[in-house]
Amino acid sequence: MTAVRGSLEKLGANLAPGIGGFRHWWSRALLSWLPAQWRVLLGCSDARLLLSPAPDAVQVSRCRAGRTVPLQRLVAPVTPAVLESALPAQERALPRVAVLPAAAVLRRRLQLPAAAETRLREVVRFEIDRQTPFSADQVFFDVRVVSRHGDGPLEVELVVVPRQQLETLMSPREAWAGQLDGVDVLDTDGEPLAVNLLPLAQRRQRQQPLRRFNRLLLLAALVMLVLAGWQLLDNRRQAAAALATQVDGLAARARAVSAQPQQLQDLLDGQAFFTQRGTQQVAMTGLLDELSLRLPEDTWVEKLDVENGRLQLIGFSGSASALVPLLEDSPHWKTPALTGVLQSTGGRDRFTLVAELQPPVMETADGAVPHTP
Repeated sequence: MTAVRGSLEKLGANLAPGIGGFRHWWSRALLSWLPAQWRVLLGCSDARLLLSPAPDAVQVSRCRAGRTVPLQRLVAPVTPAVLESALPAQERALPRVAVLPAAAVLRRRLQLPAAAETRLREVVRFEIDRQTPFSADQVFFDVRVVSRHGDGPLEVELVVVPRQQLETLMSPREAWAGQLDGVDVLDTDGEPLAVNLLPLAQRRQRQQPLRRFNRLLLLAALVMLVLAGWQLLDNRRQAAAALATQVDGLAARARAVSAQPQQLQDLLDGQAFFTQRGTQQVAMTGLLDELSLRLPEDTWVEKLDVENGRLQLIGFSGSASALVPLLEDSPHWKTPALTGVLQSTGGRDRFTLVAELQPPVMETADGAVPHTP
């Protein structure tokens, strides 16, 4: 477990410099697209004011992209208010950095492991006692990377200045307390080393423009996220409504299709009903015609009933007993028979005769009547 933890810590130490370098490069690449004045307002520009104090004056210069341009020479004593009144508006927002001559500091070159780059100040602090005649409590210091040799050691430079010399650099001392953004050192060519010897607690407390900018970006991102979610939800609702409409249309078509067989069945049933009624009508006509031919002149029918495949005749006849032979062998009925008792009334017999109806004979397409056994 200890070996795994050590491997993870080593991996994190190796990745941290690369990630930090990539983030720094990416930030610089994005900021390079902004105009110079915007970078100044956002606090992202490398431009700064260099204040070189002398016994009788203060030389004010502007340093940007490694180039130093003299601006003004102000006669001592110089206070922050005097400096602001003497500068143009676009220069007042720049960080103020006092500079020390090269002879006022002590510089030492060191070689450190690459893993120490993430904690350079903590590592170098333990080297002050060995590399300088001062202790860490007697000086202000900073460290800068001079060169990197791939995965090999780092070459760094330790810059040290005594505390008393830094505290009396700008006068009047009370006026400049907390009004400087840093203290740099000029090299032998008169160019700043890009270090900051001023402790963090003594630097000017400036409002971070990027903090407000980041908050606005965060708020805008949250608003855009809410709007995107709302748009996505609205799209889902519209898609659901369109799908519901489509489903309703398909359901209506399905109901119409499912109703067609029932309608067809109803049509077939109606056709069969009318066909049956027509057949029955034709059969009833033939039956009546057959009865009128077979019944004798002295016979008349009082009641004719056709129901459930049976024929029933009720009437009066002068020769009721002779009706059965007369009605046999008919194509419309069969097995005629008298039922009940014959009642004589006025020289005629009241009779009740029943017979079973024959199935109707359907004509073929050419009008011929098929043989019925």
